[in-house]
Amino acid sequence: MYRNEGDTPADTAAAVNGIGTGLGPLLVSLQLTDSAFPSGFYTLSHSLEGFAQAGAVDPGSLPLLLRDLLLHGVGPADATALALAHRATAAGDPAAVVRIDEHLLATKLGREMRQAATRTGRQLLDLGHEVFDRPEIGDYFDRVVRREAPGTQAVAAGVIYAATGVPARQAIASDLLAFCVSFAGAALRLRLTDHRTTQTLIRGAAPVIEETVEAALRRELDDVGATVFASDIMSGRHERAEARLFAS
Repeated sequence: MYRNEGDTPADTAAAVNGIGTGLGPLLVSLQLTDSAFPSGFYTLSHSLEGFAQAGAVDPGSLPLLLRDLLLHGVGPADATALALAHRATAAGDPAAVVRIDEHLLATKLGREMRQAATRTGRQLLDLGHEVFDRPEIGDYFDRVVRREAPGTQAVAAGVIYAATGVPARQAIASDLLAFCVSFAGAALRLRLTDHRTTQTLIRGAAPVIEETVEAALRRELDDVGATVFASDIMSGRHERAEARLFAS
């Protein structure tokens, strides 16, 4: 019998969330960045498939492309929006979170990227509400369902991380690592790398992640927006490709 008659639901929830151990925030970030967490990231290549279709990337240039996407794409856009959403959620200001969400979506130029951001964000909020059972997550998910907010992935992550007590710096680093793992997984499926080199690619991005995190923490809402225009072009071409393995 795998049951303790003396446990209450609150006791079980505390054990699951790591309350009382000091490991709660770390365990949350590890769970959310696990490639098995079904947020939909595995369906995305983050424009890599478009680069591969155009013959504009090869195994040797993968680290450079990932670096540019972090520093000039996801860093000033998604990572910065995550930091701002985390701050606004911690301050109990959901209206500010909505403004950040709308601003981030407006900076995504292509239909494919907008759909990818909102599809994964909604899934993240839905599952996050169920898994972590925090009112801030459920309230924001309800706003998204009512179409009062777009529910982009980065903002959804910011809400969840703040609601579960994960510090902002750790939250941004975790989400950027998840991006790198997703990018590397796409490279693997596109046969641009192998399993061993994939790990070297992810590890090599660590200093770039650190730099990107610190920059994201310093920015404000007016600074949100990517400048990797080649990625936008490849994403646009990818939308019209006859065959596609990934949703972006």
